[in-house]
Amino acid sequence: MGSAEAPSLTEQIKEETFIDRHKEPGTGVRGERRQFGNSYHNLSPEGQQLAEAIDAYKVDHHRRYITTDELLGVLGRLGYTQSLPPTVKFESTFEVF
Repeated sequence: MGSAEAPSLTEQIKEETFIDRHKEPGTGVRGERRQFGNSYHNLSPEGQQLAEAIDAYKVDHHRRYITTDELLGVLGRLGYTQSLPPTVKFESTFEVF
């Protein structure tokens, strides 16, 4: 019979210190976190549509946050297109002191 290799010190420490709260009784998943929380009512209809599309994307792809490229993908699926040439430079609204 082959003997199992003993876990490394790092693995032993990880096993002793890591608590998987998803496996503890009474700590089931309580729902997905949302970027916009319950603030949909403060948004315009277009803002609500965008927030719901972002949240749906995050749930479908198991993401807490999305990248800029993912946001562009969500916007594209909603039908938005770029109307300015990509070389347009926007002025900063931040003041430098």
